[in-house]
Amino acid sequence: MIKNIFFKKKNINLKKIFPEKKNLRNFLVKDIKPLHLANKNEISFFDSIAYKEAAEKTKASVCITNKKIEKFLPKKTEKIIVNNVLYELAKAIKAVYPFSDLDLNDNSLTKPKKNFYKNVSFGNNVLIGKNVIIGKNSEIGSNSIIESNVKIGKNSIIGYGSIIRNTIIGENVVIQDNCKIGQKGFGFIPLNKKNYKFPHIGKVVIKDNVEIASGCTIDRGSVDDTIIGENTYIDNQVHIAHNVQIGSNCMIAGQVGFAGSSKLGNNVKIGGQAGISGHLKIGNNVKIGGGSGVVKDVNDNEIIMGYPAKPLKEFLKRNK
Repeated sequence: MIKNIFFKKKNINLKKIFPEKKNLRNFLVKDIKPLHLANKNEISFFDSIAYKEAAEKTKASVCITNKKIEKFLPKKTEKIIVNNVLYELAKAIKAVYPFSDLDLNDNSLTKPKKNFYKNVSFGNNVLIGKNVIIGKNSEIGSNSIIESNVKIGKNSIIGYGSIIRNTIIGENVVIQDNCKIGQKGFGFIPLNKKNYKFPHIGKVVIKDNVEIASGCTIDRGSVDDTIIGENTYIDNQVHIAHNVQIGSNCMIAGQVGFAGSSKLGNNVKIGGQAGISGHLKIGNNVKIGGGSGVVKDVNDNEIIMGYPAKPLKEFLKRNK
């Protein structure tokens, strides 16, 4: 994840974020990033043994974690030991990016200036935010909203009634009618009498030659990005949660739902109304039958079906 262009960062020192931690060395926090992307003077987090490999290699100066798994972090990474990693992470993000827990209205929206977008076609009632870049020969359908800092590559088509924010779109992309892309994901920390909203500072990245059909919802990343790989086709009414990363040449049928932070390889095919649980790894060339419920990792080249999803031969044998 490169420099955050969608959320305004506050200049704040580490000790102001964690005033109760008396022995922390102090520095101006550059950013908050996932383990595999964090660098010097940046904060990361490590809350599950599932991310042990990334933890061992992280370059983060500071990592929020717990006592059980702190040993897997490099010695040079300073550990902030807490009871609830995600809660402390949410507070840290809120401190660095004060407006990231809500989707505020974009007050800069105006009608597109034709002299600025000379080679772009706009329908009726289109609104554009500030610093929006749209490539030549692209088309924006009537009643669509493109919010500030969004980038759209050339030869791309946005259908009627779509809202796009916090998103970078490649070339030759088709997004059909009534899609909502880049909004805050479903994230909160349940407390005794109140749910603490989890800020989302990531974005959506849609690569070249992708097609997204009508009525899809794609949430932006929380700390990482939500990514749709090249030449992937997504059918109607698919929901893609925060941090989901889909590889190249994938085919996703209608009404599939992805929970947060799952990762798909290349050439994956998923039948309609399947559900993919969170934090899973789906390998390359995997086929998932319609209506399946995937609750564990899937290796390369597997064909699975059912709920919970099983190898196809096993599913057929049990359902004769």
